[in-house]
Amino acid sequence: MKKLTAFLLCLALCISLAACAGGSDAAESTTGEQTTAAYTAVDINIATLKGPTGMGMAKLISESGKGNASNNYNFTLESDPTHIAALISSGSVDIAACPLNLAASLYKKTNGNVQMLAINTLGVLYIVENGETINNIADLKGKTIYATGQSATPEYILNHILKANSLEPGKDVTIEYLSEHSELTARAVSGDAAVCMLPEPNVTTALAKNNSLRVALDLTQEWNKLSSAKDDELAQGCIIVNTDFAMENSAAIAKFLEEYEASVNYVNSDIDGASALIAEQEIVPSAQIAKAAIPNCNITFITGSRMKSIAQQNLSVLFDANPKSVGGALPDDNFYFSE
Repeated sequence: MKKLTAFLLCLALCISLAACAGGSDAAESTTGEQTTAAYTAVDINIATLKGPTGMGMAKLISESGKGNASNNYNFTLESDPTHIAALISSGSVDIAACPLNLAASLYKKTNGNVQMLAINTLGVLYIVENGETINNIADLKGKTIYATGQSATPEYILNHILKANSLEPGKDVTIEYLSEHSELTARAVSGDAAVCMLPEPNVTTALAKNNSLRVALDLTQEWNKLSSAKDDELAQGCIIVNTDFAMENSAAIAKFLEEYEASVNYVNSDIDGASALIAEQEIVPSAQIAKAAIPNCNITFITGSRMKSIAQQNLSVLFDANPKSVGGALPDDNFYFSE
C-alpha cells in the first residue's frame, strides 16, 4: 500500500512539472507573439538622388513595393540636390540621400533639425583621359582639365588633391568648368576634351561610347593617399533624417537602417540583380551602365563613430576651401545620429 501511494505521488508530481513546463513555454510563446505584434509600421517619406547616391536604395525600394519592408516607405527620386534640400527643409520628407556638404548646410539652415544617419557613398570622381600620358597627379601639370561642379564639392576635392601634390590650380593646371555632366560627357566622347574630371556613372557612359578613353586616376584613391589616418577617406554622399522624426520614431529608424544596410549589401554583392533594379527604378539610365558603374561607385554603409570621423575630415576640407559650402560653420556633435 505504501509503495502504491508513493508511486501515485510521484506520478502526480511529474504531471504537475510537465504542466508547469508547458505553461512556461506557452507564456514564452505568448510573450514572443506580443513582442512581434508590438511594432507598428510607420509611414516614412524618403527622397533620394539618382546616380550613385541613390543606387544603394534599389533593393529597399523593390522590397517596399512588394510589401516586404517593416515600414511604409514612400520614395521620391530627384535629379537635383536643391530639390532634396527643399523637401527636407519643408518637412515633406523624413529621410533623404544627399551630398555630404548639403547635409551640413541643412543642419545649419534648419537650426539642427537634420541629423546624419550614415555615409552611403565614398568618392565617385575620376580623371578620364583620351590618351596614355597621365599616370599620377604630377602628370597633370601643364594640362587642361575639363570638369563640372565649380563652387561645389568636386572643385574643392580636385583643388585639395592638386595643392597637396604641389600643383596650383589655375597656374600649374588649367581647369575649365562646364555646367552639366551630360555636356562634359559628350565632349569627352567626341574628343573635344582630352582630360576630364567625371563622376560615375558618367565615366561608364563615356567609356562605353569611346574606347579611346580610359580612367587615368581614381580621385578617391588620390585623396586617401594624402593621409595615413584610417578614417580620412573621401566621402561624397550620406543619409540624413529629420531630427524630430528620428526622436519620435526611434524603432522605425532602427528598422530602416537595418533594411537599408541589407539593400546596400545586396547592390554590392549581386551586381546583375541590382543593375536590373536600378535601371527599372530609373536611378541610372540602363542596366548595362549600372552593372559597369557599381564597382566604381563606392556604395557603402558607415554609421556611428566611423561615420562621424570620416564626415568631419571631409567637411573640414570643404570648410577650409569655402565655409559657405557647408553652411558657414562646421556642424557640432548633435549633427551625428547615434542609436
